[in-house]
Amino acid sequence: MAVDLEVLGELERKVLWLSTWTIHAANHLRDKPDGLKVGGHQASSASIATIMTALYFAILRPEDRVAVKPHASPVFHAIQYLLGLQTRDKLERFRSFGGAQSYPSRTKDVDDVDFSTGSVGLGVAMTAFASLVQDYVRAKDWARPAAGEGRMIALVGDAELDEGNIYECLLEGAKHGLRNCWWIVDYNRQSLDGIVREGLNERFVSIFRSCGWDVTVLKYGRLQEAAFREPGGARLKAFIDDCPNALYSALCFQGGAAWRARLSAAFAGDAEATALVERRDDPALAALMANLGGHDLGLLVDSFAAVDHDRPILFLAYTIKGHGLPLAGHKDNHAGLMTTAQLETLRAAMAVRPGREWEPVEGLRLPAERLAAALDAVPFAARGRRRFESAAVPVPATLAYGVAPVMSTQEAFGKILGEIARGSDDLARRIVTTSPDVSVSTNLGPWINRRGLFARSTVADVFSDEKVASVQKWAMSPAGQHVELGIAENNLFIMLAALGLSHSLFGERLIPVGTLYDPFIARGLDALNYACYQGARFLLVATPSGLALAPEGGAHQSIGTPLIGIAQDGLAAFEPAFADELAAIMAWSFDYLQRSGEGEPDERSWLRDETGGSVYLRLTTRPLEQIPRTLDGDLTRAIIDGGYWLRPPEPTCEVAIVYQGALAPEAIEAAGLLAEDRRGVAVLAVTSADRLSAGWHAAERARQRGRATATCHVERLLDALPRDAGLVTVLDGHPTALSWIGAVRGHRVKPLGVEHFGQSGTIPDLFHAYGIDANAIAHAVSAVSPGRPVRRLGSLA
Repeated sequence: MAVDLEVLGELERKVLWLSTWTIHAANHLRDKPDGLKVGGHQASSASIATIMTALYFAILRPEDRVAVKPHASPVFHAIQYLLGLQTRDKLERFRSFGGAQSYPSRTKDVDDVDFSTGSVGLGVAMTAFASLVQDYVRAKDWARPAAGEGRMIALVGDAELDEGNIYECLLEGAKHGLRNCWWIVDYNRQSLDGIVREGLNERFVSIFRSCGWDVTVLKYGRLQEAAFREPGGARLKAFIDDCPNALYSALCFQGGAAWRARLSAAFAGDAEATALVERRDDPALAALMANLGGHDLGLLVDSFAAVDHDRPILFLAYTIKGHGLPLAGHKDNHAGLMTTAQLETLRAAMAVRPGREWEPVEGLRLPAERLAAALDAVPFAARGRRRFESAAVPVPATLAYGVAPVMSTQEAFGKILGEIARGSDDLARRIVTTSPDVSVSTNLGPWINRRGLFARSTVADVFSDEKVASVQKWAMSPAGQHVELGIAENNLFIMLAALGLSHSLFGERLIPVGTLYDPFIARGLDALNYACYQGARFLLVATPSGLALAPEGGAHQSIGTPLIGIAQDGLAAFEPAFADELAAIMAWSFDYLQRSGEGEPDERSWLRDETGGSVYLRLTTRPLEQIPRTLDGDLTRAIIDGGYWLRPPEPTCEVAIVYQGALAPEAIEAAGLLAEDRRGVAVLAVTSADRLSAGWHAAERARQRGRATATCHVERLLDALPRDAGLVTVLDGHPTALSWIGAVRGHRVKPLGVEHFGQSGTIPDLFHAYGIDANAIAHAVSAVSPGRPVRRLGSLA
């Protein structure tokens, strides 16, 4: 390919200057009223500036997608600024409110971020799963690819390769035939705390090749390669290969004189090698030893451009942390900042005049017209912003399912999805399910039997072909709509993140549904948070849950997950008790996942539902007797908003029992036990503590801002309850998930729930032992409503 390396070299200088200056200005020029160091990573940015210059200005196409290593955010913003996709104002406010973000963010930056990468290592794996999603989309007969087939590229800090999720991802990619994926490692051999251990490069190469990746090692720049061909060059190459990482970094920091002394000592007695050193002055010697593969623009461009296949590739590019800066190679440079004196030295080298630090062509040694023409011709920016739009998939107002007199929410979920699978509408075609080897045990079986498993090429169901009877059909084909994953929750959540961004990345809407066992949400919590931070949209179905999974014991009985549902931003959490509630929630969820509006919140709930988000369903295997009823509009809205009165309070009500999820029978039974001794015992069914809490906090903020009449759903519910009445809250999870309700209107509250690891047993035994059965609920009434003693209750012992 024809690339003007002279222009590219000037852009590399400008990218290094702008990224360094952006961090310097934030820390040394901008007022800091809180007195905190603003931070930034000048050395980490400098080590990858050449690689990113080669990619963005010469190699990348509009359909390519890139995850930039977190600490190279200033380089990314500088490149976007030169391409006209970032503003000077945002750069001047780097790491301040409203400015360019510390780490690239899809949702908070204005420039063209493909993948948020604040969580170290997760953005790397995201590119692999995005590539799998690209294959999924392109395999469908309804797909209208909005662009050519893109490469999913991760720019990886070498210390990120310590992250275990990367290797889980490698294995999954090998199983699914990963392609169109590049990982480019900035192999500077320095981490936050020190120097990377010796020999890891060979291990990385071995691991990646064993997983089916091509590996290209870019160790020596062209200056070094030329020197190796000189007399004595073999000794120089051997020195570079044998030099420990820490020593190489230290010598780079010390400069040409230190290199001369070390090399002269090492080459003593070898006239040719000594002469090779002596032919270069100190600056030239320092430049030679710093000319590693990751800092050679011509080598990088040629290596990237030479790729003529779609196999996954690891580029291991040797670099120097802080390359081109006075702190290059120093072991403390990760979070170190250049001093003002050091910055002025760099300014002089870059020929940047005071007051013109932000000018795109300031200090460059080529005519501005030539540089402008080159920027206008950059392929990556040829189509402007590269995010796509995709029309929303219509969702029926109600979802059908096979109603049974007694059923669990997990069973109802399987029936609802199974009924959708029978159809041929766009919703049925756009749903894609995925699960970490628990698809059958989370009730995805009916869906998979009807819609099939996805693979790029057809794979027969051997058991079926061999006439082995099985209720599960396991044929794979490009038409399939279930992506089966191995047992790795990190992979599940990153896959959901990639699936949930398909409309923006590839221009085709998907409705992702992921299932897993509820207690194992915690195993992938970082990846779940990452998926939500991206703005990805998916339905997470976590089942089974709680002590109600009685025989399975404490390892499978979740406790704190309701708190995760409340705390996680971008994720609306529900825990319905009955099948009709679940059906209403799922119908709403399929629409909610697709929303991306703006504006004022709904004054009925004060929730920002118009912005959309992901949804988490905490379901259970416990069968419950279903309520024979038909949901009207008001009840459906109440279920979606988070709760409704199953037994409304009377004017003389002394106590209300508030339950969530599978504890419905115990709450109802306890109300019956209390009926003869307490007036008007009410029962409040909470379908979403998360949405009740969020609405309450939002309404309070509205009142603080002058909307005196703002009232949320939970406040209106509790307005029906006398102020001197008490509340007993109960759920099969941590009691704190509901205990806050007492603060809404000042009611006394006694929260019940599970605070300790579960154990094997029957539901009655466990609920009794952990104090969440009907008897315990009735006893708790005396703590909040100390009137007449309650009769007919058994002992709590």
